[in-house]
Formats: sequence, C-alpha cells, structure tokens
Amino acid sequence: MKMAAPGLRHGMRRLLEVSAALGRVCRAYSTSQAFAEVLRLPRRQLTKLVYPLQDLEQHLAPDARSDLCLRVFDPSLEDLARAESFFTASPRNRIEYLSSAVRLDHAPDLPRPEVCFIGRSNVGKSSLIKALFSLAPEVEVRVSQKPGHTKKMNFFKVGKYFTLVDMPGYGYRAPEDFVDMVETYLKERRNLKRTFLLVDSVVGITKTDNIAIEMCEEFALPYVMVLTKTDKSSKGHLLKQVLQIQKFVNMQTQGCFPQLFPVSRICATCKQITFGDSVILHRLPKIHIMLCINLHLFCFFGNFM
Repeated sequence: MKMAAPGLRHGMRRLLEVSAALGRVCRAYSTSQAFAEVLRLPRRQLTKLVYPLQDLEQHLAPDARSDLCLRVFDPSLEDLARAESFFTASPRNRIEYLSSAVRLDHAPDLPRPEVCFIGRSNVGKSSLIKALFSLAPEVEVRVSQKPGHTKKMNFFKVGKYFTLVDMPGYGYRAPEDFVDMVETYLKERRNLKRTFLLVDSVVGITKTDNIAIEMCEEFALPYVMVLTKTDKSSKGHLLKQVLQIQKFVNMQTQGCFPQLFPVSRICATCKQITFGDSVILHRLPKIHIMLCINLHLFCFFGNFM
C-alpha cells in the first residue's frame, strides 16, 4: 500500500476537523452561504479548494515534494471566516471605490496601509479583484476580455483596515506613461505594505514579469507571487510551471513570500455539486472563493499593519 505524503496526511487531518469546525466558525462569525457550502463539500473537492498546492503534491515524485513551500501560510477555518468578515460590506464596514490616478501626486492621501495588485495585461488581475469584492456587490470592478483595459491606478477602501490598489497591466497595450506611473508608486508610496504580483501559470515568468520582479527587489518591497489560470493547463504542464516558478522564487528573490498562491477560473457562476443524497447549489465567483479568502487573510495578517 502506498504511503500518503506528509503534506497530504496533514491536509486530511485538517479536513477531518471540518464538520466540527464549521459549527464553531458559523457561531463565531457571520459567514456567507458560499463559504459555508464550501466547507461542506466532499473531501476531494474541498482539498482542491483549500489546499491546491497539496492537491498537486500527490502527483510529484517523492524527491520533488520538498521543493514546494506548502504551509508557510496555513490558516485555520476560524481565520478564514474572520478574513471573510473583513471583506463583507456592511454599514459598519464600508467597502467602496475611492478614486483613480495616473500619477502618484494625484493619488489620494490615505493613512491606512495599502496593498497593490500588479501583473501583465490579461493575466486576470481585474477578475481576481472582482472576486475579492464578491461580498461587496456595490463595488464595481470592470473586467474586460481585451488586454490593457485598466489605464489608471484604482483605489478601493476595505473598511478601516487597508486600501487595495488595482494597478494598470504591463506589456501589451500598457499605458504610455506606465513606467513613470507604476515605478514611482512602488518606489515612493510610503504606506504600501504588500504587493501581489500576478503571473500567468500557463506561460510562466515572462521578460516583462522579470522587470516587475526586479522593481520589487530593487525597492525592497515585500511581495507575493499569485499564479493565475491554473485550470488552463494539463496537470503535467502545471506541475512543471509551479516547480520552475518555486525554484525561481527560492533562488533568485529576496523579498518574495516563499509560498505561491495559485488561483483558478470557474466559467460558470452557478454550479451543482452532488453531496450525499442532496444537491448543493454552490454559488461561486469566477475564481475559487476559498483561494480568494486565503488572499483576504494574507492581506490582513501578512504583517503589514
């Protein structure tokens, strides 16, 4: 009988605690219906959502499993529920669009910490931010199939906690003043505490991604690498890309958080999932909600306060 990998055994132990933890979580926090339904999913589906890297780990050769950073960031279910509450709009927790700017001196002067999202044009940045705000339906984040849709720095207030900044995409159809706009922001914005750098997992780290990475390293910015479109590749190709990017992070970066954050698109917003004798109507944004909640949590608990 094949022995389970240590990471998978850890994940299974966590999943066995779900039933008891779900009641505890729901009593402690006002969780959304989608979050509660995710926690009730069958074990295999829940593993893919909560532990995507550990789901990939089972396909790796034993000697390659140690190359992945899997549990540097390992939130509890209670942590996830608390993080979700930060992104749930209410009269006491205002989540709203603030303003846009094409230059740093036009940006709003805000005392709160900031996190920014940056990536190549058409990497899925706006879709991810839209999913992050899925519990604040009044916040409009425009998503386009055409690369280079975002032309300005867009600032969003997330309660009393921090400001989220959607940066223009680099590469194809980037704004003419992109370098001046973005480089100045990254270099001089004093309350910028975390940068989320989105990389297309299908193509890996490109030359333009390298320029963004070099800026983060040069300015000594703490940043996180988010791998998008992980559902667009075969399992073998995805594993190859994940290992290559993880090796790059380990060997060639100093400011990058060691653990990768994979996100996957879901084509439909409404999906039927059979669970025992019943069918759950599982409402999801275009990106797995559990992965978005992980990002929520890292935003808030990522030592930037």
